[in-house]
Amino acid sequence: GSHGCVAYFRSYFTRHFKEPTPCVSDSMSESAAVFGGLANMKDGLRNCNALYKPEMISVSTTCMAEVIGDDLNAFVIGARDDAEGELDNTLITHAHTPSFVGSHITGYDNMMKSTLEQLSEGVAREVDEERINIIPGFEPYLGSLKEIKKISKMFGDKIIMIGDHEEQWDTGAGEYKLYAGGTKIADAKTAINAKATISLQKYSTILTAKTIKNKWKQTYEACNPIGLSGTDAFVMKLAELTGKEVPEELKQQRARFVDAMQDSYPYMHGKKIAIWGDPDFLLGMVSFLVEMGSIPTHIVCNNAPRKGWEDDMKAILSKSARAAECNIWGGKDLWHLRSLLFTEPVDFMIGNVYGKELYRDTKIPLIRIGFPIFDRHHLHRYSISGYEGGLNLLTWITNSILDQLDEETKQIAQTDYFFDAVR
Repeated sequence: GSHGCVAYFRSYFTRHFKEPTPCVSDSMSESAAVFGGLANMKDGLRNCNALYKPEMISVSTTCMAEVIGDDLNAFVIGARDDAEGELDNTLITHAHTPSFVGSHITGYDNMMKSTLEQLSEGVAREVDEERINIIPGFEPYLGSLKEIKKISKMFGDKIIMIGDHEEQWDTGAGEYKLYAGGTKIADAKTAINAKATISLQKYSTILTAKTIKNKWKQTYEACNPIGLSGTDAFVMKLAELTGKEVPEELKQQRARFVDAMQDSYPYMHGKKIAIWGDPDFLLGMVSFLVEMGSIPTHIVCNNAPRKGWEDDMKAILSKSARAAECNIWGGKDLWHLRSLLFTEPVDFMIGNVYGKELYRDTKIPLIRIGFPIFDRHHLHRYSISGYEGGLNLLTWITNSILDQLDEETKQIAQTDYFFDAVR
């Protein structure tokens, strides 16, 4: 696609993760928009291979290539034929990811599906009973990836994360590494031979799930390890698939998390919350809020899937004694939420950086959890998954409530009777 489109999402990720985001553009121009991008693809793939010497190149599309109907598969074949052998030893996978279809999770799904299908072509299906794949989904919290891998390691060495971007956006100081961490190509190729695949984001992997279930004939499970019940379900699924007991370390983590929940419950209970974000993020977060007795008054999901998601959300809300006060707003945006905050106000908001404008207009405190977050540093390094991640969520939300409580009780001789040093 065009250079500007690629630069946009590179800068988007870079501002969130505070790390470089390497990506090569074939820089389609006006002439390519008329005659097609084949020439650009040929030059781009050869240049990318010569400059960066990758073992694999993954090709996605922006709007320009999709509007004119460029055929990626034919273009890749044509580029190989004209490369004079330069691309013979380089894997090239591709997926159509038009920006005007769905959202970023749709592109993630298209890319994951196509990559797994293309890498597994010709691989003999030989089931490894100890092998389990974990697909994290569109996960902006690098700490969550680390936490999930840590939990998985307790159940076996053959539980492998497919699409592991943790180290790529968390490199240390010193010499920059273009290729950091990630999933080994050999592991991605043999993902077809796993006993089962667990997706941590059901609605970020809808098409990928169809490939795993229908083409690979593999056991497929969806878990959302955010909050207590979500993490419990993930841990028990690992125990079921591996046939192993839950490790004592995990039991202790769970006990500490439950103890902390009991400590903070009086402060989160009854608080009205407006929350927005991606479909799977919201399912996990709302489940946690319900567990803590909060009232998810407004749940806004601009990219809500048409099928299934709202029913899943209603099932979660049905566990709340205040379910009648909770509203699901699929397909709506923050401008819609702005109106709701004036007509049906809440105590707190939970969401990404764009809630900053809502805070300025409504003065309702914003707790920054989600994607993207540009105006605060290092939150992406923490986990929001697992028992340890749940403790992070509990800490952020409860302490934000306490901060607001201090703000409301500091007027001398008026409200400072409740300005307590012990909460």
